[in-house]
Amino acid sequence: MKRLTMAFALLLSTFGAAAQNPYIALFGAAESAQGATVSDPRTTLAVDVVAECDRILAGPYARFAQKYLGVRAPMTDKVAWTLRSASVALLAPENLFAEEVPEVSEQRAVAHAVAHDDFARIQPDKVTMGVQSLEDAARSAASTIFSLRRHRLELITGEAGENVFGEGLRAALDEIARLEQEYLELFFGKHVVTTESRRYVVYPQSDKMQYIVCRFSSVDGLLPETDLSGDMVLLQIAPSGQAVGGIAEAEYKEPYVACRIADLSTCTVSCAGRECARTVLPVFEFGKTVHAALPRRK
Repeated sequence: MKRLTMAFALLLSTFGAAAQNPYIALFGAAESAQGATVSDPRTTLAVDVVAECDRILAGPYARFAQKYLGVRAPMTDKVAWTLRSASVALLAPENLFAEEVPEVSEQRAVAHAVAHDDFARIQPDKVTMGVQSLEDAARSAASTIFSLRRHRLELITGEAGENVFGEGLRAALDEIARLEQEYLELFFGKHVVTTESRRYVVYPQSDKMQYIVCRFSSVDGLLPETDLSGDMVLLQIAPSGQAVGGIAEAEYKEPYVACRIADLSTCTVSCAGRECARTVLPVFEFGKTVHAALPRRK
């Protein structure tokens, strides 16, 4: 019995050094010099999904852009979500009971856009208390745009004065560019692209191969799995049936310890028939349990 206890202690210390090994772990109860140890290996998967929102907000002078600027502008607001990417990986045990992973979002502006959803309450071309018709206000804004461009050219060519140079010139050009941007938005609106990343935790079961991670809609983006208005984002696990490891099965008359060997399973994330991610991960739930013989001490 003493030899058996010492052998268990030796094996447990070996497994303790590799406690994070995702391929093999102690299974069941074992007794050592430190006391009884109970182990039930489980696999936890983290599925990260990245969606992108392309939003266009029409400007208040959009219908006059062709008339005064010679370029057509979007006339209506548009929102389009795209499922950009997905990934699946093992979730480390130390992170299993940590706080929920915060959502990560990134917003960038493109093509006459700023990172805001609404236009300024006071339009930049509003310089008097007089009330203008929408077309008169658009004509005035277009005139200001061309005036700003003329002043910028005069500054660059030196026609605006010889004393404007260096950092002063740079600051003047930056301010003209900012003002021009605000006026252009009145015609062409705003185009804002937002990237959103969410993490979903999946607990595999030995009798279940398919999991609904969440749902996705091109109108509303990432949705809860219970919202039937979106397409399913599925995690499919395909066990290989060939657990890793070369541990031979021990005869029950020998001192042995039970070990759980994970199965190398193919994990696939898909949405609306399109594959978003595929990787091979060790999953204990589809593995096998073996009894490893312990060496006899002489």
